[in-house]
Amino acid sequence: MIENDVVTIPAVLERAAREHPGVEAVVDGGARVTYAELRDRAREVAKAFIALGVERGDRIAIWAPNSLRWIVTALGALSAGAVVVPVNTRYKGDEARWLLERSRARALFVEDGFLGYGYLDMLGVVGTDGDTNGGTNRGTDGGVAGLPGLATVVTYDAEPRPGATSWDAFLAGAAGVTDERATEVAGSVEPGDVADILFTSGTTGRSKGAMCTHEQNVRTYRSWCGRTGVRHGDRYLIVNPLFHSFGYKAGVFACLLQAATMVLQPVFETGETMRLIETERVSVLPGAPTIYVSLLDAPERSRFDLSSLRLAVTGSSVVPVALVQRMRAELFPEVVTAYGLTESCGTVTSCSLDDDDETVANTAGRVIDGVELRIVDAEGRDVPAGEDGDVIVRGYNVMLGYLDDAQATAGAIKDGWLVTGDRGRVDERGNLTITGRSKDMFVVGGFNVYPAEIEQVLARYEGVAEAAVIGVPDQRMGEVGRAYVVPRPGAELSPEALVEYCRGLLANFKVPREVVVVEGLPKNASGKVQKAELSRA
Repeated sequence: MIENDVVTIPAVLERAAREHPGVEAVVDGGARVTYAELRDRAREVAKAFIALGVERGDRIAIWAPNSLRWIVTALGALSAGAVVVPVNTRYKGDEARWLLERSRARALFVEDGFLGYGYLDMLGVVGTDGDTNGGTNRGTDGGVAGLPGLATVVTYDAEPRPGATSWDAFLAGAAGVTDERATEVAGSVEPGDVADILFTSGTTGRSKGAMCTHEQNVRTYRSWCGRTGVRHGDRYLIVNPLFHSFGYKAGVFACLLQAATMVLQPVFETGETMRLIETERVSVLPGAPTIYVSLLDAPERSRFDLSSLRLAVTGSSVVPVALVQRMRAELFPEVVTAYGLTESCGTVTSCSLDDDDETVANTAGRVIDGVELRIVDAEGRDVPAGEDGDVIVRGYNVMLGYLDDAQATAGAIKDGWLVTGDRGRVDERGNLTITGRSKDMFVVGGFNVYPAEIEQVLARYEGVAEAAVIGVPDQRMGEVGRAYVVPRPGAELSPEALVEYCRGLLANFKVPREVVVVEGLPKNASGKVQKAELSRA
């Protein structure tokens, strides 16, 4: 049994600060803090929360890009016994309002104007009393902007914002709380307390809030680091958004556990990413496959010294073998792939550093320690190795459930097993290959077709950078496949040639009826292809 003092996030932070006080913890532009300083800043934020009246279990929402303030807000909230609720930076007003209302957030932290979004305006947070440091537009229920329970909105912006409390004004409250009190509160956080509520992407309807505990997160990312090889001394570029588990948990939590350095980038931009790699000597760069394609194909890549790169961690149903080989040959000595979902703390399986290119590209590796995985048929019976079925998972990493949604929880967790909604198969060595999402499946003349299989084939074609396949209506067959492909720079792709190529490798019913060559695929902030947008094209 793991001791309680190392399975809460505040305890992990305290240990990192005690054992590695002078190690650089976070680099955010010109801001640099050591682990001792990060602990102190998080404690100050925790004291400000205590002064604000935040109590154990209260929800703290953060609607802002990757930044040092994002991290210290989250760590301070967790140290105060509160629950972190990240908000997608691409959300519009109605989407964010729904999430804030659903989570009953007590406080909201924003960086107004990010990517041109006026978050405060979209929420209707407008000062009514001329007070730019604390005025709020309170509805009849007493909440800010008519949101029940939302008592405070804090802005990270340097300039005051009407209707919002400034960051400095929020921190000023810490002066009224002693360090001893903050230490006492942080020490009272239990391993089984809910640490965060991450809302799903909502591709099948309204998003649902997955609740995960301190102990679940700590144990999951201790295993994740052991499998992927993230270690002390690494300098880890977090370009994956912090509102997503890939950035928040596989980024911040993993680095805390290893006392590694977090280098932050708010938005992926190829040139800036390469500049950061060179100047900060970045060794670890996790992300979606599209990030590596962009770096490999960047015309200006030769102008940067990227030799510090050691490890890439990626995950997708389609990671071409050719891409893994290029990554290893040109950028990263070590490449691993992994698989997870919000409901599993973000991780289920991972490859190891000693896996070969074929294993890394064609599988997502084996389950992390202490977690079980099965491939089952429609009746819940195990299928033989190598056969496709539904992926279900059981273990300490499975969420407690969906926030205030017993019906959805019952549908997702059955007899202790998480129904992932993914299709896959396991080989004789226990490596998982994801073959598609159950919801992405389409039926051609009575035959089930999973897009990931076709996408893997298309991705191996010379000159194809990315591929996505969807089902479209067909009068005779019911549905047929349509493929969207993105060419590599300078490549000329023929739709007819791609169809013929697929015909030589796939059963006839799996061959796309048409191929559309496009400049890029629609993606969300975490790099996932938005197939709903393709289907509307």
